[in-house]
Amino acid sequence: MDGRTFLRRERFVERGSSITLVALVVHMNSSDRVTVEDVMSSPLETISKDATVMDATKRMRELDISALVVPTNPRGIISSTDVLDAVADGRNVTELQVVDVMTEDVETVSPDLYMEEVAAMMETYGINHLPVVDDDYVGMISSTDVTSTLS
Repeated sequence: MDGRTFLRRERFVERGSSITLVALVVHMNSSDRVTVEDVMSSPLETISKDATVMDATKRMRELDISALVVPTNPRGIISSTDVLDAVADGRNVTELQVVDVMTEDVETVSPDLYMEEVAAMMETYGINHLPVVDDDYVGMISSTDVTSTLS
């Protein structure tokens, strides 16, 4: 073998009334492959489920990030998209709690996962942030991280 790796990931994605097969095929040298651990943001930024959405928004702006992990069971995350949806729905974000708008039971990735696999997951599930878990939370990977790494 010449040390080249062939990676193919396929997933069926339901969008409205249609089902699409999403496939990612990558050929690269194993030494060129980047893992989540190489790119993830760490330490992980979190916020309490009892905090207000306004507090979460201010924290994201302060840190120049677009998502915060909510350490709950099942795992949770609040993103700028969740905040935008709440505002667009006319909800009062100064009184609304994180738990009221956060996404629950989120997908996660391990630090040793390859970035091509993360890209496929994000595309398949239509998500922009993935908490990185190695027994406990260790970081966050975003679609921006994926794009800058794979482009």
